Amino acid sequence: MSPVPLSILDLAPISEGADARTALAHTLDLARRAEAWGFSRYWLAEHHFAAVASSSPAVLIGAVAAATRTIRVGSAAVQLGTTTAAAVTEAFGTLDALYPGRIDLGLGRSGHRRAEALAAVSGERGPAVATRTETEIREGVVLPPPFDASRVLASPLLTAAAGVLQQPGARSPDFAEQVDDILALLRGTYLSPDGVALRAVPGTAADVQVWLFGSSAGASAQLAGRLGLPFGANYHVSPATTLDAVAAYRAAFRPGVLPEPYVVVSADAVVAESDDRAAELVATYPNWTHSIRSGNGAVAYPDPATTPPLTEEEYALVHDRVVTQFAGAPTTVADRLDRLRALTGADELLVTGITHAHADRVRSYELLAAEWGLAGAAAA
Repeated sequence: MSPVPLSILDLAPISEGADARTALAHTLDLARRAEAWGFSRYWLAEHHFAAVASSSPAVLIGAVAAATRTIRVGSAAVQLGTTTAAAVTEAFGTLDALYPGRIDLGLGRSGHRRAEALAAVSGERGPAVATRTETEIREGVVLPPPFDASRVLASPLLTAAAGVLQQPGARSPDFAEQVDDILALLRGTYLSPDGVALRAVPGTAADVQVWLFGSSAGASAQLAGRLGLPFGANYHVSPATTLDAVAAYRAAFRPGVLPEPYVVVSADAVVAESDDRAAELVATYPNWTHSIRSGNGAVAYPDPATTPPLTEEEYALVHDRVVTQFAGAPTTVADRLDRLRALTGADELLVTGITHAHADRVRSYELLAAEWGLAGAAAA
């Protein structure tokens, strides 16, 4: 099996019939096990007003770091559009002071992308031009047509959420400027707009690894390359544009923080003892994904035993996400992950997977760790 590291992306999902307290306890349990099995990183996503308990990544990162000893812990990704460079630097500087050398700061453009989506929906700019109209299989990797997320990002729920995640009248600063400010604050070279030197305490000289995340060949990928930062490409969110994002990052790369490019590629994966059992576990993944794609926010993860399947029309909205989910026996999933690694040239893979029962999610990662040959993973 490929020697590239495996890491975990966790949303602290809330299952149908459960609550946030239970979901957070499950996150801490999985993080401890992931460390023992040999996963390289444990990253937390940031989502708001949805049935996931990862709305405050810095707080949750601190809890996970406290519950573990060696695994790197971080964000994938902090939504810069709803906060400030100073607040992010101080929060992650505090985390580094408490857990030195273990903190990753992933940054994303979610808040900025919503403004772009509103412009698209209002007709101020045209929708993204699809580069692929049919699903393609390339070297064993499924590449579906692009999904236009403009109307989802401009949905009433996300519009209302954006209104309460920022101060009244606030405007998201330019993403590249915010990233530059964070890097300057970490280096101790930051000057305010008035030319006043400010030092973040904690924050200045923190041993925090900064990442940028992107779903396309746009601003995030190009900025990560220009700054020489590591980059995360979201195959599990936007499988159609992952190759474009990776190519744009590598084309733009100039030695900076890193001497050469470093790419982590994410994938949604659920592993069970057999392909049939895995298919049972992910039977309601289309329902969960549909709740997101329809602009209503992630619902509590549905129970496969009681949830009816989507209609044909509903399924069409999420087809690209379903066919790019890796679900199956250990060898099935490991083979698909390795094909994704080979096609993208990923230096590391980031796996996210949700099941209704926590025990099934734990077992999924355990089986994958053993099949991938991670140190600390027992033969399953």
